Amino acid sequence: MRNLFAALILMSFLTTNLIAQETGDTTIYKALEEMPRFPVVGCEDMDTTLAVKNQCAQQAFLSFVYSNIQYPLEARQNGNEGTVVATFVVEKNGTVTNPSIVKDIGGGTDLEVLRIINGMRQAGIQWIPGMREGNPVRAQVVLPVKFKLEEALPYVLVGNDTIYTVHEQALSFEGGDEALQTYLTERLNYPKSWEESCKLGRIELQLLIRANGDVRILDMIDYNNLGFDFWYEAVDAATSTIGKWTPAVYEGRPVAAAYNIILPFMPDENKCKDAIDTYELANQIAQEGANLYSEGETDAGIEKLSQAVEMMPENANFRLMRGQAYLDLNRFEEACEDLQIARSIALVNWYDGVLPIICK
Repeated sequence: MRNLFAALILMSFLTTNLIAQETGDTTIYKALEEMPRFPVVGCEDMDTTLAVKNQCAQQAFLSFVYSNIQYPLEARQNGNEGTVVATFVVEKNGTVTNPSIVKDIGGGTDLEVLRIINGMRQAGIQWIPGMREGNPVRAQVVLPVKFKLEEALPYVLVGNDTIYTVHEQALSFEGGDEALQTYLTERLNYPKSWEESCKLGRIELQLLIRANGDVRILDMIDYNNLGFDFWYEAVDAATSTIGKWTPAVYEGRPVAAAYNIILPFMPDENKCKDAIDTYELANQIAQEGANLYSEGETDAGIEKLSQAVEMMPENANFRLMRGQAYLDLNRFEEACEDLQIARSIALVNWYDGVLPIICK
């Protein structure tokens, strides 16, 4: 992970030729002599020209965005930099509607910009509407947001723990990754009370390994709604690794670091062969869909992801993969359904900031 840094935001209003876009019985103006302004008492009270008021309002809006934007973790980890361009409409009464992403750089930056736009509506912020011939009209505002990575600190803070992300010597399990997988496979128990259920799936855990070798759970995701008995077994297996790690080293001293593990729960193969075959095939199809989508074959990718979802509709991971694809394509209604279902299954809150926008 890289350290969170301040994002630089640039905002521009189109103020040249008058252009109108007909949408039903309403008109959304993309340029006006008097464009919408972010509401700031100090700016509106200025006894000066409209151009000065606009500049004042733009600076205030920049300050609002700057103080609220956060660089998404995924974007920082992947090194995504560049400008996200969004648009929204300021209605005649000054409310903000119709947020949309025109250009995206990936890594969740689009969701973060949408979250900021939606935050204005949630905060009850009402803009000074655009004016045409003395009357308020609907107007489109263009918002470019520039994301640029700065040099990262070697650690992040999670609660009272300082977790290092840069190491001179990486965190490792005694014997290496293969030894860890062997150990967890031998240590992980399928809950006896569920042996006849053919329940299967995976639980992902993020572990914190402290400098003294202690192990604690930072996060847990149950993609298949396996439930408490499976959570208990997953946590028990993970925390049993205490004392079996070689801590990470930074500047010559042991430090705390994070480690992600995936724990698969598979029932008895003889009793649950059909369920296991379906699960493995669905995973294969979902991965094929993700690969196709990332290679630009969006329709074929979504078709494959939909096959996986149809085979296992309660698999939150498949829903998240397809929901993100729909979101990237601005197919908000379909994205809303998938992401809401995924949230209810896996209890992940990753999309909470954008769900109110896309689930209209």
